[in-house]
Amino acid sequence: MSNSKSSLTTPSVISDFKEITKMRLALSVVFSSLAGYLLGVDSVNFKTLILLAFGGYFMVGASNAFNQIIEKDLDVLMDRTKNRPIPSGRMSVNTAFIIASVFTLLGIIILYTINKQTAMFGAISIFLYTCVYTPLKTKTPIAVFVGAIPGAIPFMLGWVAATDDFGIEPGTLFALQFFWQFPHFWAIGWFLFEDYKKGGFFMLPTGKQDKGTAVQTIMYTIWTLIVSIIPVFGFTGKLHLSVVAAILVFALGLGMLHYAIRLFKLMTEKAAKQLMLASVSYITLVQIVYVIDKFIR
Repeated sequence: MSNSKSSLTTPSVISDFKEITKMRLALSVVFSSLAGYLLGVDSVNFKTLILLAFGGYFMVGASNAFNQIIEKDLDVLMDRTKNRPIPSGRMSVNTAFIIASVFTLLGIIILYTINKQTAMFGAISIFLYTCVYTPLKTKTPIAVFVGAIPGAIPFMLGWVAATDDFGIEPGTLFALQFFWQFPHFWAIGWFLFEDYKKGGFFMLPTGKQDKGTAVQTIMYTIWTLIVSIIPVFGFTGKLHLSVVAAILVFALGLGMLHYAIRLFKLMTEKAAKQLMLASVSYITLVQIVYVIDKFIR
């Protein structure tokens, strides 16, 4: 009987741990950091690569756990979050706080072993996400702007980990992922509008699923597209992009822009979800193109 119970609870504990740290999201952030590292490094140091992966995961996991502690009473109100570990009662706030605190310490320490700047940006990211972005989500749509800052740090963080330097190159990587955040999160805010409203979250720039929000989504998609090809013009220091790679990146941007325009035309939750999926594919593929282009040039 005890073996049966153990076999049922162990997967549940693992599942709750993955959910409190938002493992899939954390891994995507780690992917961005590793891409930034590969772009900045002259020769790959696998020890640093592993430290960056673990340090990045701990920092993102901590941010997500703190976020769920703060929003536990609001998560109960929304369909997409009511079954999370804390609101469902499967995990106590104290347990989540211990996980978040341990992850924060481990993340900072590990990133510090790479270099001080990497640890500093990691700490800034978790502070902004937890102490500024999360409280603002129920007060103003400006929260998305604030949240875009820690959301854009990982791509840049990898370059800083590789070079121990912050300049035009990591600044460009930051700008690319910063502008990308807006159409991505506004698309999510659109198709989850009714659910977000239950929790009192303000995610769309106009507060509504209207043409104003759709137009701003298109504009920020265009900014993302423009920033993504800037390295081909030689203005970004050691961060280069070949003409062929720039054409590929531009084509990927046009694909995302297509779905942003489609949202403007259709104004539907389905169109918003398609834009969200397109945005995820876009940022992943762009980072892959950047890295491959560096190593085959």
